[in-house]
Amino acid sequence: MADIRFDGKVAIVTGAGGGLGRQHALELARRGCKVIINDLGGALDGSGGSTEAAAKVVEEIKALGGEAIANGSSVTNDAGVALMVKQAMDAWGRIDILIANAGVLRDKTFSKMEIADFEFVLDVHLMGAVKPAKAVWDIMREQNYGRVVLTTSAAGLFGNFGQANYGAAKLGLVGLMNTLKLEGQKNNVHVNTIVPTAATRMTESILPPVALAHLNPEYVTPGVLYLASEGAPTGVILAAAAGVFSVVRIHETAGAYLGESGLAPEKIAENWDKIADEAGQKTYNSAMEELQRLFPHFVQQ
Repeated sequence: MADIRFDGKVAIVTGAGGGLGRQHALELARRGCKVIINDLGGALDGSGGSTEAAAKVVEEIKALGGEAIANGSSVTNDAGVALMVKQAMDAWGRIDILIANAGVLRDKTFSKMEIADFEFVLDVHLMGAVKPAKAVWDIMREQNYGRVVLTTSAAGLFGNFGQANYGAAKLGLVGLMNTLKLEGQKNNVHVNTIVPTAATRMTESILPPVALAHLNPEYVTPGVLYLASEGAPTGVILAAAAGVFSVVRIHETAGAYLGESGLAPEKIAENWDKIADEAGQKTYNSAMEELQRLFPHFVQQ
């Protein structure tokens, strides 16, 4: 199998000053990609800021013989996102890849969580992916080429105690992908989502040491680079951790047709086992495709 290369390609990687983002950026550069290294350089909760972390990664890439530019913008700031894009276009004239990796944590149980902390985490994770994606979208469409990799989490897909804000934001990114995969398909813009589990500053206080020892960020990056490559699929949720890769899908059961007359909650209860039966469950490519499952029941009328 031929090597996956990124020669002549330009990428923006957000949150690339450390952890997963740094690893993604370094490996892209090793494989020929030019990279904008975005990192606000703040604390884990999003406070503070410095370009030092981004600048260090740029130096690492230059030491490898690659090309990179540091950017210290917040992904929630419109002017900062515009600057990120301008730097790439002024230097290299194109943007082929966006890896939206930036994130923060403000964990508390829902009863103790301030709305401000909910909104802030939602803003960084969800809008902090939406804004860069929007800024590069038409560039990619006009090129008839683009690869966008969003970063979701098992906390969003399956839930995690004390992370209502983080989980809501992360599942929102799956909804974003599900629409962008449809809107980008005509112009060869593929949009996918990675589900990483890795030892980073965001997980070091959550996961036990025995698990962290097997969760090197380097074990996630191959999945991200595949999703950012020319041969990437689109609309895929790829989980990556400790050398294990799997695809996550949203399924809907075949359900039960209960008719349109005499409907009542008691009828739902009586038929619950059939409604929830996983046999014959399916995944759908779009909302319109899912709607078509109802059409055979209309014919019965």
